[in-house]
Formats: sequence, C-alpha cells, structure tokens
Amino acid sequence: MADSEKKPTPENMTMMQAFEWYVPDDHKHWKRLHDQAAQLKATGVDNIWIPPGCKASSPSGNGYDIYDLYDLGEFDQKGSKGTKWGTKDELLALVSKANEVGLGIYWDAVLNHKAAADHKERCEAQEVDEEDRNKTVSDPYEINAWLGFDFPGRGEKYSEQKYHWYHFSGTDYNADNNKTAIYKILGDKTKGWAKGGDVDGEKGNYDYLMFADLDYSHPEVEADVLAWGLWLSKQITLKGIRFDAVKHFSEDFLRKFITSMDEEHGKGWFFVGEFWKDSLDDMSRYLERMGKKFSLFDAPLVYNFSQMSKTEDADLRKVFDNTLVAIEPVNAVTLVMNHDTQPHQALEAPIEGFFKPLAYALILLRSSGYPCLFYGDMYGIDPKGTAQSFPPACGGALPNLVLARKLYAYGEQQDYFDYATCIGWVRLGTWDKRWGCAVVLSNAGPGEKRMWVGEMHAGEIWTDVLGWEKGEVKIGDDGFGMFTCPGISLSVWVNKDAEGREKFGKFDADIYKS
Repeated sequence: MADSEKKPTPENMTMMQAFEWYVPDDHKHWKRLHDQAAQLKATGVDNIWIPPGCKASSPSGNGYDIYDLYDLGEFDQKGSKGTKWGTKDELLALVSKANEVGLGIYWDAVLNHKAAADHKERCEAQEVDEEDRNKTVSDPYEINAWLGFDFPGRGEKYSEQKYHWYHFSGTDYNADNNKTAIYKILGDKTKGWAKGGDVDGEKGNYDYLMFADLDYSHPEVEADVLAWGLWLSKQITLKGIRFDAVKHFSEDFLRKFITSMDEEHGKGWFFVGEFWKDSLDDMSRYLERMGKKFSLFDAPLVYNFSQMSKTEDADLRKVFDNTLVAIEPVNAVTLVMNHDTQPHQALEAPIEGFFKPLAYALILLRSSGYPCLFYGDMYGIDPKGTAQSFPPACGGALPNLVLARKLYAYGEQQDYFDYATCIGWVRLGTWDKRWGCAVVLSNAGPGEKRMWVGEMHAGEIWTDVLGWEKGEVKIGDDGFGMFTCPGISLSVWVNKDAEGREKFGKFDADIYKS
C-alpha cells in the first residue's frame, strides 16, 4: 500500500493537572495558565485539567469546598467576586487562548456536596458510626444545621433553585450543641443514604464524605445539576470533565449526567473519575457499571510506584502487577502524583524524588494508558519556600520526557523486562512516525540492555534525548544496539538526527517569574 493510502498514526495524547494544593492565593492562576498555554501545547501537553472553578466557601478555597455551581467567579459571594484562581472573565480568556493553540480544557466537577450555607435550618437527624454509616449511635433528634443555600449574590440568574435541608442526605455539625458528628438526615422529604450499590460500600455506605451531602434521589437536586452541566458546556468550551469523589455519590445520577452531555453535544467527551481505592476489582466493576464510557485514575499504579521508591533494589519487572492499566489499558489514566493528600483521601503515599523520572518514563513512553502530569512536578510546588516546597521533578527534565512521548514513542512495543533492577523497552515507530525510541532504566547501578530497534535503523547514531547518558550508540546491521543508562536513572535513546531533536531543553518552568 502506498504511503498516501495509509491512515496517519494517531498522536499520543497527554493531559496535565494544571494546579496543586499550594498554588499562591493571589487570584492570578487563570492568568498564569493563559500565559503557559502555548508552551504546554508545544511541549506535548494536549489537555489540561483545571482546578474547580466554581465559587468556594471563601476567597482562598481550592474549590472542593464548593458553594455555588453557577458562580464561576462572576458574583460577589463568600467574600469576593473571583475564586482563588481568578474571575470568570479571566477564566474565559484562558479558555479562548487554549482553544487558539489547540489545548483542551477538562473541568473539575465537585458534585458530591455543598459548603458554607447561607443560613441554618432545623431538621430531624440521627448520628451514625464513623466506620459503619449504616449503624446508628443515637436516637433521632432535631438538629440545627447549616443547610440553607440562597445564593444572595447571584439571585436567580442561571438557576432559580435554592437548597434546603431536604435536598441533603447528611451533614457534620449541629449548631444547637456545637457537636461535630456524621448526621444522617431524616424525614418524609429525604431518603437517607444512597441505596446500596449506588455508592461505594466502604464504611458500610460511603455516601457521606464532607460538608452538606447532596441527595441525588431528590428530583430537584438531579434536575438542577443536570441543567448545570448543560449550562457549563455552553459557557465554556470543554473537552471533558474530571469528577471529584465519584465513589461517594450516585452512580445512577452520574450515568444520567454523562448521557445528557452526550445527547446535547455528541459523543467524544472525556470523562474521568476520582475513585481512589486500592481494590482493583472494585475499580474494574465500577467501569463495567459505567458502560466503559468512563476512565479512572490508576491508584494501584501509584501505590506500586510509592512502594518501589521506598524499597532498595525493588523488582521493576513487577511495576504493573495488579494495576488498572494492566487490565483496562483504554480506561486507565496513569499518573505519578496528584494534588490531594487530605486525610479523607487514600493518597498518602508520596513517591521518593529519585524514582519520579523512572515512574514518568513508565507512564509516558509506553503504549498503554492515558498519562496525566502533575503541575507540581512540571513547575515545582509553592514558590514561597514553606515546608511543602520542592523544585520541578526529574531535575527539570519532565518536559523532555513529555516531548519524547509526543515525537517518538510510537509503534510496536518490545519489552526487555529480564532483570529485576534494570528494565528496558523499544518502540519501533510507524510508517509516518518512524523514528522510534529505546528506553533503559535502573533503580540500582548503571544499566545496559542489548535491544533490537530494527534493521531499518542500521548504521544510525542514537543519543540520549535527556542528556543524562553521554556517548553514542551505533545501530548494527542486525538492528541491535547496546543501550545504557546511569545508576538510579534512565535514558531515552533516539536517532541523533531525528526530527524534533532541536526542541528539547526549551521549557521555561518559572511560571511565577521569580
């Protein structure tokens, strides 16, 4: 078949979480991302997951303490017009710039709860056990709880819906006695926790997570949030949505939400859920129930990275054992780090810094999974020099790994997982992305692998695009080369004359222009 008749090879796609918990509280983040859009796209980032852009409980709130879905930084509510990230106008300017350069936007939807109610309301409730939410630990009694949401700054613009006690299934504070507990709301207008199977079964029934827990069995709640999804998609050009805390709210509602978006805008949206759990069976069953229209973050892979980074001479050949990407490669979003290390999350397993280059190579340069970069690893964490601060990961080389994925990590993958502390693989390229690459990594001493890249490369000179391993490799007439890497490091070998080699080392990580 002539090349002109062959189908072009689809480009490798990469997403980036475009924030971290300690981003400066200066309300300039939308502007920062606006100014970074072109550089990110040129580096090989195709879509960015932006932080929750709805009004939070305070001007400093990261958005997971959500107050009003319909306020994107437009109304003077909860102490400011803008959110921590900026105003709605600045958000729209970011989206416009992203569209201009071809960078997709994923919204972070926080649909499980509401925070910072406008007034208290009285309702009947019952305390439940923290570890078994199906077990009551008090008789029913009347509480005075922050459950009334009037949105006075917005009024009835965009939505006339107000929220009252009967729109929620639970809360965590009784103002009558200043007691903090988990309260299941009772009464003829509410049905308690979501029915078994509609939320995760951890802690008996994991419907309740925090704040005022929305009850999606109430038709007004369902209708208002479905309407919000369609409204949001008309306000902002989006490519997808990341759903927060999906194991805590109704699967049935989420399926309706996704179907509604598909029917309005056509298929092709990307949907991913935060289902942070180490049970691979639970994750796989969740994907089955969602009809495979959905992706999940590969939490078990992060645990593997964490354990290997803390284990001397860990067996790298087992890195993908019991991971989502191994059994659901199309529906797995692979990652190394994310933002959320709060107590309610399972992610309290940071990865040692030396291991991050290896981990990122394992998600970026292989054929399975949809890799997600972490803002803090691209740009560093918290420039103010507090205890949480650290510089960009991988010695600043992460953008080079992303670019290597975009340019060279194509075609058949051949693995050389034949030694515990030194593994390698080759991507053989395709008819129109022919360069390919050879990757070697070690978590012990210097490593080497004799690997086959194909007779079509005979006589070529290959070098490490990262510049960490010096020297050259000449590909033999048989298509083999002896590829090496430094100790506790990696190398990514590509023809020294390959198209795009001049683009490496150009990324400017100083997003705060210090």
